[in-house]
Amino acid sequence: MKLLTVTLASCSTDEGRTYGGRNPSQGGKEARKQLPVVILLGWGGCRDKNLAKYSAIYHKRGCIVIRYTAPWHMVFFSESLGIPSLRVMAQKLLELLFDYEIEREPLLFHVFSNAGVMLYRYVLELLQTHPRFSHLHVVGTVFDSGPGDRNLVGALRALATILARWPAVLRLLLLVAFAAVIVLFHFLLAPFTALFHTHFYDRLQDSGSRWPELYLYSKADAVVSARDVERMVAARLAHQVLVRSVDFVSSAHVSHLRDYPTYYTSLCVDFMQNCVQC
Repeated sequence: MKLLTVTLASCSTDEGRTYGGRNPSQGGKEARKQLPVVILLGWGGCRDKNLAKYSAIYHKRGCIVIRYTAPWHMVFFSESLGIPSLRVMAQKLLELLFDYEIEREPLLFHVFSNAGVMLYRYVLELLQTHPRFSHLHVVGTVFDSGPGDRNLVGALRALATILARWPAVLRLLLLVAFAAVIVLFHFLLAPFTALFHTHFYDRLQDSGSRWPELYLYSKADAVVSARDVERMVAARLAHQVLVRSVDFVSSAHVSHLRDYPTYYTSLCVDFMQNCVQC
């Protein structure tokens, strides 16, 4: 395992274990006691260089940042078939905190689109059920462009974007296969599927987590419906969770930072600071 690039599929840390001149395993803890470890969970097909732009928001403030994007085939096919492959990835991600000896630090999650939410769902389950992770201290979660409920058209758009450079015939076959899986398992056989697999959106609505949540979304999002995000906000408020939501109105899916860099950054930084002070 390398210090500069930790690999769990596409998992990496920014510039090893030292951030802002501080190493979390070698003193300096007093100086950064009000700074969380930030875990970014990327959207489907996200490249690390894209996620690094979000990482910089926190890195510049002295935070330790971990970036991870789940493999797209797990997101679109394994999860749709009810195969919990992402649970293994979630466990490896949390174990990374112990490998780097930063498990005592406060944690902030920044989750992108449904791909990030699908992985985050298993993180929540592990935090609540796994004895090794039950003492990890999460202070807040940022949701960017998600979560969305069962939206076949939006999911097909997202998958088509990921497969844009694939040969046309293979791309079409994968899109048809994905659509068939969704229609079969999440519509026609939904009552049966529900016996062994709960949809991530439903699981998140009733999650037992009570730390603050920030939802960043847009009515112009063609992948995740703004109404789905707003329903999630209402559900979390009903569970007495401290929630804030911001509608960027005109920005596209996972494009809020690109279109509104100053405002987006200030929202994330203010939320982070408020969470660690709670």
